[in-house]
Amino acid sequence: MSPFPVHSLWFSIALIPATALPVLLIYTIFRPSTIRNIPGPPSQSWIFGNTLQLLLPTQYGDYEFRWLKSYGPVYRLKNCFGDRLMVADPAALNCIVNSPHFKPSPMQENMFEILFGRESLSCVSVQEHKALRAALNVGFSAVAVRSYQSIFEKAAARLTEELENSSSTSTIDICPLLGFAMLSTIGEAVLGQSPEELGEELIRNNFEIVAVAASQSRQQILAEAIASHLPTWLFRAVARLPTGTFKTVRDAKRLAYELGNRIVQEKLVAAKEGLDTDSDVFGVLLNLNASSTTRTGLPGNVVAAQTAVFMIAGQETTANTITLGLRALARLPEFQAELRSEITAKAGNAPYDGMPLLNAFIKESLRMFPVVPIDDRCAREDTVIPLSEKITLSTGEEISQIHVEKGQVVSVAIAAFQRLESRWGEDAHEFNPNRWLQGSSAYKGAEGLGPYANLMSFLGGPHVCLGWRFAVLEMQVFICELVRQFSFALPEDDNVRVRLATTLHTVMASGQTGSPMIVSRVS
Repeated sequence: MSPFPVHSLWFSIALIPATALPVLLIYTIFRPSTIRNIPGPPSQSWIFGNTLQLLLPTQYGDYEFRWLKSYGPVYRLKNCFGDRLMVADPAALNCIVNSPHFKPSPMQENMFEILFGRESLSCVSVQEHKALRAALNVGFSAVAVRSYQSIFEKAAARLTEELENSSSTSTIDICPLLGFAMLSTIGEAVLGQSPEELGEELIRNNFEIVAVAASQSRQQILAEAIASHLPTWLFRAVARLPTGTFKTVRDAKRLAYELGNRIVQEKLVAAKEGLDTDSDVFGVLLNLNASSTTRTGLPGNVVAAQTAVFMIAGQETTANTITLGLRALARLPEFQAELRSEITAKAGNAPYDGMPLLNAFIKESLRMFPVVPIDDRCAREDTVIPLSEKITLSTGEEISQIHVEKGQVVSVAIAAFQRLESRWGEDAHEFNPNRWLQGSSAYKGAEGLGPYANLMSFLGGPHVCLGWRFAVLEMQVFICELVRQFSFALPEDDNVRVRLATTLHTVMASGQTGSPMIVSRVS
């Protein structure tokens, strides 16, 4: 679930040679494609194809979920410059996320490097990735995550105190409050730093990155499409331009690098003084309190290099999921009351995993609102994608697998997969937490794709979200505390929309990110 400002950075289209657009259009028209006979919606624009329908609808999914019903779980879309394969078929998804034949798109790879740095988990080579991921998993294991629970609970208590102080107003925009709460939680549980210790500059920059990632326009979409065809050296050169957005990104990497190295040095000093340094993710990864003969920690420079990933990847993803979940909960007052009763009855007497309604609500929120609903992959080489069900080509031929060529962009349609009626039932497009109470799994299929409840909200395979257990416990703690003390309702004039720009988020009529809600203290 790693958000990064891909769509938003390439507004500098005027700096790209004017010859690029006609060259790319000619290339698109005459380039042969192995997926051209796969049915899909007609193109709406000779430049944008279906991209504006996919990325800029009034409400996210207005077209995508309609296409899912019309064309099934695999169909072709017209991109700005080429065809995109949209995939929600379980067998195909299993192949794409687990196969070494697919990698992040070139655009993603370049952006990961610019934002996170070459030594981060997102950017290391395939060979290095497996070993580094295994080492980092120690800080996010089930045992390690449980040790951070008290940090989550203190942060949730601070958030409810803020809501208590704000509840005299008619409506409260919960987005900034949740965003800061998640940033504080990451600072303390991952880095061992309070918000004050993170520093005003870093906090301000972090929210600037979030704002950049939340913007989306026709110009940005076109600029990104052109930029994805640029050679890597030119892409990196453009990223060094003295524009406000690029400066924000460069500052984010610099500040994260400085912070990570400072924390490592502080922990080295603390360990020499005999102090406990293992109370947060950084400490667990460094393992400085172990004896020299049993120490298994990572080198300090390797741990510090992950700071930007930890800081940026975990903040808005969890905050947005909780926001979207609370909005859905506001529309279900009876379920909200039942959930509050469960929380009140079991608070302090049962682990969070022992609350069936709470976990049903979290699973349904993740199912309906995966904050990264589409994740692009690129074929490393010519390969074959198997299908769960045959599809019929425009030529009339039936196929059970799809041949794709090296360089073909394939979109992992997570939101569409999680609304497949064949796997989730006829009410797959409805928010219904009770589906998770009717058996051990709401998923009607044999495939095990994601790490949690057969959901792909945390992706799957070798690139599954490193902090998925961390995120689930965060949601359990914060939702428990919020719903126990407050009721949530939507204003009568609610006009908030769900929009995709890097991640799913809520947008007010003004175009600004936000979600005003009526938050009332429970007596």
